[in-house]
Amino acid sequence: MEFHGSLRSLEATTEPIFLKKTYDEQSPSALRRRPTAAASQISEMAPPPQTAALTDDLLEEIFLRIASPTDLARVCTACVSFRRLITDSTFLRRYRSLHPPLLLGFLEPGPRGSFRPAEATHPNACAARALSRAADFSFDYLPRGRRWCPHDVRDGRVLLYGIHGECPVFIDLAVCDPVSRRYLLLPPVPDELLASVQVQKQHVLFLDAFLIPSGAEQGEASFSVLGRACCVSKMVALVFSSGSGHWNVGTTTSWDAPTLSAVTEDLVLESPRSYAYGCFFWKVISRSKLLNLDINRKELSVVDLPSDHAERSVVIVEAGNGKLGMFSNLSHVNSDTPIYYAIRKNVGEDSYEWQMSNIIPLPVDYTCCFVSASGGYILLLGIPKVQGTLGPACFSLSIETLKIERVSQMELPYSHVYPYFGFPPFMLPRMI
Repeated sequence: MEFHGSLRSLEATTEPIFLKKTYDEQSPSALRRRPTAAASQISEMAPPPQTAALTDDLLEEIFLRIASPTDLARVCTACVSFRRLITDSTFLRRYRSLHPPLLLGFLEPGPRGSFRPAEATHPNACAARALSRAADFSFDYLPRGRRWCPHDVRDGRVLLYGIHGECPVFIDLAVCDPVSRRYLLLPPVPDELLASVQVQKQHVLFLDAFLIPSGAEQGEASFSVLGRACCVSKMVALVFSSGSGHWNVGTTTSWDAPTLSAVTEDLVLESPRSYAYGCFFWKVISRSKLLNLDINRKELSVVDLPSDHAERSVVIVEAGNGKLGMFSNLSHVNSDTPIYYAIRKNVGEDSYEWQMSNIIPLPVDYTCCFVSASGGYILLLGIPKVQGTLGPACFSLSIETLKIERVSQMELPYSHVYPYFGFPPFMLPRMI
């Protein structure tokens, strides 16, 4: 009886203790695994969270914000749907309108001037190698019987001079797209067009031709060429348009015009030429003067430089708000001076002065001079200070950031090269 009674007593005391431990001392995680009835009701009523679908339009807006064309090319390889969106011609046209092309290298002068892609250490090296593999810079596909020499590069197109026999004043001209290998032979300048401005071909001393930067209003396959025909008494600017397929007179100016009286005596123009705000600029050798050709207003005029710039080489750039900027250094590589940057400011009615803005040090192992300017960059020829240790090299100076980067080694110390700007080959439109 005692045993029986003790068992009932044990049962009477054990059950409540067991139940109390079960509900009062379990872990918080266990409580989370046992939702209340009210919580179960709420979870059944609320729909499960869903991730918003990325539509094609939203993806395009994301891709348009990828600043680097090289990064966009990597995204293109991620999946089939990304590639379909990115390679669409409409998307690529929008992307090219929002992002500047990359500096991919430069062409050296001379017959069949070779292309020097940006070296492996350059940030655009990957796109430069892709261009070098896809494009043909031998120009073997142009008509034979001439020596085709690069004379200008702009917007992915190359302007070439075709020379055969003796070098005439009016030589053959061709504009070529090295990626597609398409080209257009420009027609000769008509005699009657020159006659309309009282010029005969035999009176033209030389003709300098170069590409005009494409404007936003032009189609991507359209281009224009400016021909500067110089005679003893005047200069005639001729413009070829790929849209019309014809040459037209842009402007004609007599050398004895009042606006040119300061530079007409022994007029010799330096290279490289500059372009800013629809105008071409040339430094007059041994003079502190610029020759300014305004394409839109069809005027030729003279711009004054600081009085100590007679022996300096200059590059004119857009400084913003309609102001001109000027980079200058000594015009030969035997100097060790930095590059000076000044801005032309209005200090009175029709009165301007150049005000110093910055001083840019050059690479320590090289002496440098300007060899080209285009696309927001100035290219510099660098000659090693210690001969036999390094070869000549090409450097780029960013007009926006003032940063100097090495682009590539040069075979010879050329006084002029032609920078090539573009996008990875799959992003390029039809250029010709």
